[in-house]
Amino acid sequence: MSGQVQGKDVNLDAVNGTVATDSVVAHEDLLIAFTDAAMSSDDVMLSEKRAELKNALSPAAFVDACATIGAFNVVDRIADATGIPLDEGFAELSENVRSELDLGRFASSANTPGL
Repeated sequence: MSGQVQGKDVNLDAVNGTVATDSVVAHEDLLIAFTDAAMSSDDVMLSEKRAELKNALSPAAFVDACATIGAFNVVDRIADATGIPLDEGFAELSENVRSELDLGRFASSANTPGL
């Protein structure tokens, strides 16, 4: 959705790893690898991917990337734990993205009936 706001055509296939893409996201390969490492329990891989990303980005961009990953992880876990449904307005705005990413495959999608 942020790509749409910026007038950019973002191919979300890279997020699911279904297709190698040339998206408009700078350092997408490093960002995806770092996110995967942050969500894993492999401390060695996390350290390696953190160093790679830190070398590629400015200090401020690196902190932003880390904060974004952490925020999404925390917010998602809180919503899942409490069963918070996706609100109707955001459900409408995000329908295409949720469909393209096949987010209905995750158990937490049951928290929002009709989606």
